[in-house]
Amino acid sequence: MINFEEELKKFKPSLEIEDAEDIIYGQDLDDMSDVLVRILKDAGHEADNSKRTK
Repeated sequence: MINFEEELKKFKPSLEIEDAEDIIYGQDLDDMSDVLVRILKDAGHEADNSKRTK
């Protein structure tokens, strides 16, 4: 059986919405377009390097 009093003692409130938003928006995460641009740049640099070695 669940002891509600004991469970209430263990309860820790989650972050407030504003705090969570600040944490989420404060992170510098790449989106898919950033990843694609980086892949294309890397592929271009590899192609340039392979032309120079020939």
